[in-house]
Amino acid sequence: MTDPYLILERRDAVGKITLNRPDRMNAITRPLLQELRAALEELGGDSGIRVVILTGSGRAFCAGQDLSEAALFQGDPGAAVAESLDGYYHPVLMTIAEMQKPVIAQVQGIAAGAGCNLALACDFVLAADSASFLQAFTRIGLLPDCGGTWSLPRLVGTARAKAMMMLAEELPAREAEALGMIYRSLPDDQLDAGVAALAQRLAEGPTGSYGLIKRALKDGGAAGYERQLDLERDLQAEAARSNDFKEGLTAFKEKRKPRFSGS
Repeated sequence: MTDPYLILERRDAVGKITLNRPDRMNAITRPLLQELRAALEELGGDSGIRVVILTGSGRAFCAGQDLSEAALFQGDPGAAVAESLDGYYHPVLMTIAEMQKPVIAQVQGIAAGAGCNLALACDFVLAADSASFLQAFTRIGLLPDCGGTWSLPRLVGTARAKAMMMLAEELPAREAEALGMIYRSLPDDQLDAGVAALAQRLAEGPTGSYGLIKRALKDGGAAGYERQLDLERDLQAEAARSNDFKEGLTAFKEKRKPRFSGS
């Protein structure tokens, strides 16, 4: 499927979504978010797809909200922003969070504003060394949204997160990796291969276990220790009923590499 906003590809067990507004550095609009949500839901519901890659075309991952979008300047701007978040951004972010398979963000160039937090919403972020991340919101008198105030302090600590949010300074990918904000920073000419290798590894892994890990981390964010122990118990019981667990045990006994089916 190809359209003005996205390119959706399938290769074996890997689905790839490319934001496709290179002339606007893949800046986000409501139609793009609608199509992104539909593409994520389509891949999430496809049992043949076991990992999803999200990237951008051209020289940027995503420059954030397209501030030229007319809907932002009609009537009450506060109501328009709230409507965009509730009706367009949040469904995309929740689809990623609730998808029972891993999502990899492949970042080249800038990931700014909502584009930065869209990348951080993914399960793995791999970036080119020349890439950078920017919480750009205070440059236009706003505060971070798209989950940034939730995810960033958990990734880099409150002090560093406050500085990134308030000072709105670009953070190079290598520093982002050193801070634990992203999974890996790679030389530009190795990014494609690095993402492909990770996607292949995940596609061959126990997909059900990955989904349960995502649930445990998401649902446990506000839970106390005792509640988290209960959650782990319940999810582990679910995992123990899977075909992948049976295969894992069999492979261990036979001293071979498991051949997970994702079921």
